[in-house]
Amino acid sequence: MIRQKFHCLWIAGILLALAGCAENSIYRSNLEGPPCNYVAAESCYTSALQHAKTDDGSEYYLGFIEFDDQGQLWERRQLQKVVDEFSAISRTDDVIIVTFVHGWHHNAKPGDNNIAQFRRLLLKLSHIESVVSNASGRSARKVFGVYIGWRGESITIPWLKELTFWDRKNTAHEVGLHGVTEALLKLEQIVHVNEGVNKNNNSRSHSRLVVVGHSFGGAVVYTALQQILAGRFIDSHSGKTYQGGANGFGDLVVLVNPAFEALRYATLYDISQEYCRRYFPTQLPKLVILTSEADYATKLAFPAGRSLSTLFETHNNLPRHYCARPGTDGTRKMVVDEGKADRDAVGHFAPFLTHHLKPAAVKIKRGGDFDYRRLREMWKSQQPAGSLQFEHTRLVSLGRTVPLNPYLNIQVDRSLIRDHNDIWGDEIISFIRDLIVISTLPQ
Repeated sequence: MIRQKFHCLWIAGILLALAGCAENSIYRSNLEGPPCNYVAAESCYTSALQHAKTDDGSEYYLGFIEFDDQGQLWERRQLQKVVDEFSAISRTDDVIIVTFVHGWHHNAKPGDNNIAQFRRLLLKLSHIESVVSNASGRSARKVFGVYIGWRGESITIPWLKELTFWDRKNTAHEVGLHGVTEALLKLEQIVHVNEGVNKNNNSRSHSRLVVVGHSFGGAVVYTALQQILAGRFIDSHSGKTYQGGANGFGDLVVLVNPAFEALRYATLYDISQEYCRRYFPTQLPKLVILTSEADYATKLAFPAGRSLSTLFETHNNLPRHYCARPGTDGTRKMVVDEGKADRDAVGHFAPFLTHHLKPAAVKIKRGGDFDYRRLREMWKSQQPAGSLQFEHTRLVSLGRTVPLNPYLNIQVDRSLIRDHNDIWGDEIISFIRDLIVISTLPQ
């Protein structure tokens, strides 16, 4: 009798789990015809490519690229549709491409809040592009958004889905390792082709590419680009001189509350700190990590799980340094606890933090005639252990790296990002928007 009850409970548990499985299929399967005209939240449900335009003239294109749990494209024609349409436009117009990779509990399903908020960001960038282009006398760039979808939710049962943290973490690394790199490189190629077309026409290209990842989406992006970022920072090739700045992927990569261990970031941290080198005044940010001090998913749950998965691994103490100021005399010794770095999320590992983002004591109200080119000049003005005033926030250096280091690992005040998923508040989006402007504004 007891055995029969156990079997019944076991079968019931399996049936419950199966009933609670999140949909595992492509959402944006309509690949036919021109971009769908997006006018409201109910429109273009299955369209992989959409075009939105508001009454004030702001407009953007939004494409969807979706991957399965193994990091394979659900439909290769979906990727090609987005790339072909964007490439065709970029042959005649400069473009700014912003790619967003969602995190845990999200996907590309119509109605997902991340999609709605991403649309808001694209509209803000389109508005800024209109303002800047009018002030500079150039044509406004077309704003392209790319939403990379994967199964960030595997179980929909409210209390059970919170136990999928580690399952989805592993999936995020699979997705980043296998398929997303190709998609990102093809998007970057659109910018490079535009540069070639403009060069042939004896004009300058103003096209740019930005990649943003949240939570496990940050893990997807970092896994996809880690080796590329390291290679381009070093940038070894025949005839290399040291007259240029450090390169990255596209023009900017932003990771918000990323869920991967600090040890994965160690190599990039080391090469950016090497010799406490000076950076040129023209150096722009290339990789920005933003983590809230109130993100308890990565602050508490993450190291708890990593403690179990690294239980039988050996770790060392690594002699490293931080840079109080440029030059070898600015070097300050520190020791990296390799075990802790392997357990803690990158944004909660203190030795690798470089800045703190705080609410501004006095917020700056920008008028409609604000010259966004001033942001680039402000960025150039960095001083050792100094700070920069943005619209709603202040970026404070912790004095652990030289000014203009293109890699920033920023701890964010809890009032700006209240938890793991609170990433769309006006203050933090304003800061991310300004980072994008700094990194993509034509010289």
